[in-house]
Amino acid sequence: MTTNTYPPPRLIFWETTAGCNLACIHCRRITVADQLLPQDLTTKEAFDLIDQIAAFARPIFVLSGGEPLFRPDIFDIARHASDAGLIVALATNGTLIDATVARKIKESGVRRVSISFDGADAATHDIFRGAGAFDKSLAGMRYLQEVGVPYQINTTVANHNVHQMPETLALAKGLEAQALHLFLLVPVGCGVEIAPDQQISATEYERVLNWMYDAELEGGIELKATCAPHYFRIVRQRQAEERRNGILRARPDSHRRQQHAGGHPGGHPGGHPGGVPSAEAAGQAMSAMTKGCLAGTGVCFVSHRGEVFPCGYLPVEAGNIRRQPFREIWEESQLFTELRDPDLLGGKCGFCEFKRFAAAAARAYGMTQEYLGEEPFCTYEPLTVRRDSIDLETV
Repeated sequence: MTTNTYPPPRLIFWETTAGCNLACIHCRRITVADQLLPQDLTTKEAFDLIDQIAAFARPIFVLSGGEPLFRPDIFDIARHASDAGLIVALATNGTLIDATVARKIKESGVRRVSISFDGADAATHDIFRGAGAFDKSLAGMRYLQEVGVPYQINTTVANHNVHQMPETLALAKGLEAQALHLFLLVPVGCGVEIAPDQQISATEYERVLNWMYDAELEGGIELKATCAPHYFRIVRQRQAEERRNGILRARPDSHRRQQHAGGHPGGHPGGHPGGVPSAEAAGQAMSAMTKGCLAGTGVCFVSHRGEVFPCGYLPVEAGNIRRQPFREIWEESQLFTELRDPDLLGGKCGFCEFKRFAAAAARAYGMTQEYLGEEPFCTYEPLTVRRDSIDLETV
């Protein structure tokens, strides 16, 4: 019996299957199948995982993949999770959504669907996703709109589309998406082979994240950065600069919720832990901003084979639900315990005054095989490092 009191997860991604109808060249998976695999968790195992989670947490439960719509039981699974009180989201490429599928998504209790767009136009998007993918995803989004299912756009930012961020934002607003989430490319899976060509520079990361800060304050849509923990450092730097210059700007709801998130990002999003969260609480949970890298602290990833990872981009196993209870893995895994202690961070991140909310894990592991190493694409020099440099120069 576990005695650890660490807060429950706020966001759980489950890789429902490794099967997918597309073969995107930047996929986090090393191999992608064009069919369901025998290693995939069964329907019974999926229900059991949901019941284990619901026994102590009310997270956002993201049905991911591969392509989750490959599974014929996906709507039964979504309904089971929704009935158990989880906030259910569906992460899809959108190309398999027609009128019938959209209606089933609605009826299954899914609160939001994320559709991946890796370019603001078909020519750019289809380079990574395949010919015709852009138009099929747009059609899927329109079907969701017709039945009243909220949706968001996920965009992986890389060299091929970094120049299109304003156009991508305009696309999301024009499609009346609830949100635009930017994913900064992490070199894992298929992305390892394309990283040298597609990985943007550290300087470009800073530019994109500063652009996002200004775009977020302009409003009109929820924006969120994933695998870019130093965005939280940029937010604080920009806010401090504005205060010094007497600039008053209205803050988005996500910034205000961040101020009240507390030290741990794992509380129940709906207030009362025993019931289904309201639509308003579900929306707030999906847009809340707490800290940078949440791997193993507020987030975890369950693979199609039952392995539990800190996130989908950090392939270091903490346990397997086919061998031990999910809660035991979450609360007692040595890997998660290490990730929850910012004092274990190495490199300049270990000295950084922003480390408790802007430290990284996945990209550090992808680039150096050290998940407690420093964020390779952060240009910031911590105050301690700068002071030591100044002291040495004056000796």
